[in-house]
Amino acid sequence: MSFEFFISGRYIKTKQRQAFISLITILSVAGVAVGVMALIIVIAVMAGFESTLKDRILGADAHVLVMRHGGPFENYEEVVDKIRNFKGVEAAAPFVYTQAMIRSSNGISGAVIRGVQPELAGKVVTRLKEEALQEIVKSPEDADAVPRVILGKELSGKLGVLKGDPVYLISPRGMVSPIGHMPVMKRFETAALFESGMYEYDATLAFVNLEDAQRMLRIGDSVTGIEIRVDDIMNSDKISRMIAKELGFPFWARDWREMNHNLFSALKLEKTVMFIILSLIILVAAFNIASSLIMMVMEKTKDIAILKAMGATNRSIRRIFVLKGMVIGSVGTLIGVCLGSLMCVLLKEYQFIKLDQKVYIMSELPVQLEFIDVGVIALAAIFICFLATLYPAHQASRLNPVEAFRYG
Repeated sequence: MSFEFFISGRYIKTKQRQAFISLITILSVAGVAVGVMALIIVIAVMAGFESTLKDRILGADAHVLVMRHGGPFENYEEVVDKIRNFKGVEAAAPFVYTQAMIRSSNGISGAVIRGVQPELAGKVVTRLKEEALQEIVKSPEDADAVPRVILGKELSGKLGVLKGDPVYLISPRGMVSPIGHMPVMKRFETAALFESGMYEYDATLAFVNLEDAQRMLRIGDSVTGIEIRVDDIMNSDKISRMIAKELGFPFWARDWREMNHNLFSALKLEKTVMFIILSLIILVAAFNIASSLIMMVMEKTKDIAILKAMGATNRSIRRIFVLKGMVIGSVGTLIGVCLGSLMCVLLKEYQFIKLDQKVYIMSELPVQLEFIDVGVIALAAIFICFLATLYPAHQASRLNPVEAFRYG
């Protein structure tokens, strides 16, 4: 052990003549611990919220969408077959997308109608249960039967309908008559209710059989686009670009991050801002570390002079006080990491903080503790503490031993 470590350790263990310095040291450790703990908890909650939001979106939406400039297109089977051959693609399914009005005996509401192939849609949109999708499967015997629709849970609530109740889908893309453009109104039966956990989806989405959507929109055998599910969502952008390049114009592709760019950019910015704001707690504690070191330098003037007279260099003196400040900062950081991690585990395990599901997309506070975030927070705290030690250590190294002996 070098003598800098030895002396620094003695300064930490030895009780100072001024108890006030010890109090500031304790407050410094507590301040760093509280700052690190608060940072870990907040960042873990925000990471959990982002992860939950991502799961809800990807459960109700495809990872990649392929569409065509100019609107619906035919011969989609060829496009689907090409897409399925791309590396990383797990499933692909055609769909029809349109906006419409849904009317029931109890109300009327706007909705987004999605025509899907039941046997394929469940592989792409995982929140759609296979049992529910089977309800809109059409068999040859049911060709003349009333078509069925799967409604979002919130949408069904607004319409006041339950499973088995009739609803009417009104599409603005109707037929042209001598008196003008006439919308199409078609009767459907509510087959099942769909719940994604996202209010915006549950309040607007309605799923019907692809053939029924094509018939209602009078687009023949055309589809709006192709939904794709990939094996690795982090590579969805690469797969999206690869598909767009291979298919060429007039096709284009967008992945889930592009479709929700504003939302995830806002979450990332909020996470960064919260990190900066809560780091100010650690900065305040770092000022306490600097204050305690400055007062210790004043108290240990004779000790510094003796060390210099014995041959200690300015660099050694600086290292002594930097080491002491770093020990204070490291102890506070370690305590903060332990307390913050413990709180995150308790929040995740016992869920004692409840949220209003009418306001938020989840009923319980989401927590996702990531080791990378904890490591970054710990390193940031130690770095701030290190910066706080530089000025007092520099002042101690500049001390003139002759002046110290004369006036000490």
